[in-house]
Amino acid sequence: MTEIFAKTEVDRRTLLRRAAAVGLMATPAVGLLSACVGGGDDEPTTQSTGTKSADNPLGIDTKAGVEIVIFNGGLGTAYATDVDTPAFNKKWPDAKITYSATEQISTVIQPRINAGNPPDMINNSGSNLMDFGAIVKAGQAADLTDLFAAPSWDVAGKTVAETLVPGAVEQGTYDGKPFAMNYSYTVFGLWYNKKLFEKNSWTIPTTWADFTALCDKIKAAGITPFGYAGANASYYMVRALLTSAAKIGTEQALKDIDNLKPGAWTAEPIKQAAQAWGEIGNKYINKTFLGLKHTEVQLQQDQDKVAFYPCGSWLENEQAKDTPAGFEYAVCAFPSVTAADKLPATAINAAAGEIYFAAAKGKNPQGGKEYLRAMLSKEAALGFTKLTKSLTVVAGASDGQTISPGLTSANDMLTKAGQDVFVGYLFDTWYKKLDDESRGAVNDLMFKGGDAQKFCDRMEAASQAVAKDSSVTKFTRS
Repeated sequence: MTEIFAKTEVDRRTLLRRAAAVGLMATPAVGLLSACVGGGDDEPTTQSTGTKSADNPLGIDTKAGVEIVIFNGGLGTAYATDVDTPAFNKKWPDAKITYSATEQISTVIQPRINAGNPPDMINNSGSNLMDFGAIVKAGQAADLTDLFAAPSWDVAGKTVAETLVPGAVEQGTYDGKPFAMNYSYTVFGLWYNKKLFEKNSWTIPTTWADFTALCDKIKAAGITPFGYAGANASYYMVRALLTSAAKIGTEQALKDIDNLKPGAWTAEPIKQAAQAWGEIGNKYINKTFLGLKHTEVQLQQDQDKVAFYPCGSWLENEQAKDTPAGFEYAVCAFPSVTAADKLPATAINAAAGEIYFAAAKGKNPQGGKEYLRAMLSKEAALGFTKLTKSLTVVAGASDGQTISPGLTSANDMLTKAGQDVFVGYLFDTWYKKLDDESRGAVNDLMFKGGDAQKFCDRMEAASQAVAKDSSVTKFTRS
């Protein structure tokens, strides 16, 4: 075990500073969002409020209930029930927390938002997440400026914003105002069982030739070399493909995609990445995975039936109950695709994510913000990391703590990446139709023998359809 992120704090800061610089503050261009997010009924005639004070900087009604909804996915929900809620209730014992969890955020929460009866704080995540850009545009998300300007819950002399890693506030900013708290800091890569690889003397590949050669060895051993779940986790594969594209042509390739630039999806970095991954799909994936859910494929990996799995650093926690004693999670960077990749093999995608927001038209939006303030305490952030094996955007919250094998491996990968860490793409949260199309297109590429050109042409057409749709608000990054 190692001390958590002690030697990579500079790299983390550099990454999130870059996140702020590359345009994560979205700027609308034209039209209205196409997503079906209504304004709902008129705001409640009265919303719970209290008197602001040094101890109550957000002016909450200390006796009003707060309803929260948490996404039940890779991070679980224990951090909310066992850490955040007790911390909130210790300070505000008369404010009852009404808690629920779901795997279907959009299905469960969107109708309530449209009806003007949303929960006070919502964790918008998962494959069924809501179009957050549309929520912001419809005035359904509360402005979090006062939250980030409020004193920290447990760090004397600092505001909430001053306790966070650089770029954390900006990453949830739209039109110059913060509406989301991106809480979890995630590292993405190829996950594998370190014990299995040691047993077979398999060396982690850094080039594509090494990768395919190793896949041949793994296949000969009767193990599926690479896999992901097509039913509900195809976006894992979208991220893998676009990470490779960024390594080929730098993050500019992804910025062009986000900015709906004509020709972005048919550019050489995307085409080369699609060609390389399409060959992996044709030769090394189990085609039955197309109909499986993420936990089903992940369980097969825990049983050493799948070698490599593309995912974020929540994976280890998500599979904790199914991970046998002889399995040790580890992660490596995606191999270089070409000898001329502009970023090194060690380059990775890592960023703050996992959206939490307060509903502007809830019964107690200030209470929802106060719950977020509790989450952004050092105590709660450390509890989150211990329970989920994932870091948060609260700076230094886990310093000096020992961590799990998987997160230790992610830490080492981040260290090796140094300055070569990039935020990734944003179109998946900006343009839901484009995100949906990318999931279907990558499944066809990987499971149905689709070639790279077809993938690129399909995505280019979808991108330009969004670009030309005046009903869709456009966002840009630089």
